[in-house]
Amino acid sequence: MISEDKSQSPERDETDESLRIERHKTDQALLVKQESLEDAADAVVDRAREVADAVLNEARDKADQKLDQEKPPVPVGARETIGEERAVEDAVLQRERAAADESLRREREAYARALHRLLPLEREKTDRHLLTERARSDFAIANRDGFLGIVSHDLRNLLQGIVVSADLLSIRAADDEAGRQVLAGVKRIDRYAARMIRLIGDLVDVTSIDAGKLAVTPSRQDLCALVAEAMETFGPVASAKGISLVSESAEPSILADFDCDRMMQVLANLLTNAIKFSPEGGKISIRVERAAGQALCCVADTGPGIPGNMLELIFERFWQVGADDRRGLGLGLYISRCIVEAHGGTIWAESQAGEGSRLSFTFPLSTRSDTPPS
Repeated sequence: MISEDKSQSPERDETDESLRIERHKTDQALLVKQESLEDAADAVVDRAREVADAVLNEARDKADQKLDQEKPPVPVGARETIGEERAVEDAVLQRERAAADESLRREREAYARALHRLLPLEREKTDRHLLTERARSDFAIANRDGFLGIVSHDLRNLLQGIVVSADLLSIRAADDEAGRQVLAGVKRIDRYAARMIRLIGDLVDVTSIDAGKLAVTPSRQDLCALVAEAMETFGPVASAKGISLVSESAEPSILADFDCDRMMQVLANLLTNAIKFSPEGGKISIRVERAAGQALCCVADTGPGIPGNMLELIFERFWQVGADDRRGLGLGLYISRCIVEAHGGTIWAESQAGEGSRLSFTFPLSTRSDTPPS
């Protein structure tokens, strides 16, 4: 087909398969069209021959009638001669028609052979162009990924230096109004630095996803403990906005095999979005439970809700519900979907405008029975 590279991405495999299917459909359509045109041409020729035969027979009948009316009658020998001449004419006509049919058949075969040779040449040319473009794309992506890796590493180091410097300022801050202002500034620096680090991480994750190298390392974990940790982390953030963050889980422990850091990333993205869109005085609830051999986690909020036509789109890359809201890159839910799917799970959203939204995900439960790590 297009490429013999066994390591190419699933997207390219899908493209090649789609191209193969479309080419097969084109071949079938061309064959049907060719047969249809040939049948139509044959019908025209047959009809023309029928008309010609009818005209010839009518002319002969009229000639015979005139002969019958001749006075004195035409000799029998003359009639036999006319019959023989007509037989010769008919034989010549049949030979001419047979020769025309044979010529048409050869012309059609030549056309079919030419088309059979032309299509592979055109498709080979298309394949070469596609391979060239893919090679250029791979080269550009490799350069981009390398550049992004270097830049993200350097930016993280610089941000870490900023955070460390800010922490030193907080340690040296005096116990007075000026010192309290310094501490408030340090908190803002820490918050902004954390946000920048998260955005850098999102960009790196998207690059890994594109390359099919999203790192997921499952191990035996307690999902309830992970949710409790997430609530402890985001509780102060929600409280600062006047939002209550509560757990509605009935089970004390749910064991499953998952990547703890990656699943915390999913919870962080869901909670960040819930806090972002919930009004002051709102409520965010987290619920985890077992459901049909799956671990189910649900984050519900009392925000404005998500329009029905966007419930699936919010998990696409760079998609944001609010077109004018540029807080973030629109990558969090996309990355969350990829992480959940890497665990063999599914993520989805439910909402009604003005009644809040509920984002849920499931993934397979572990079947082991030993205790989780402490």
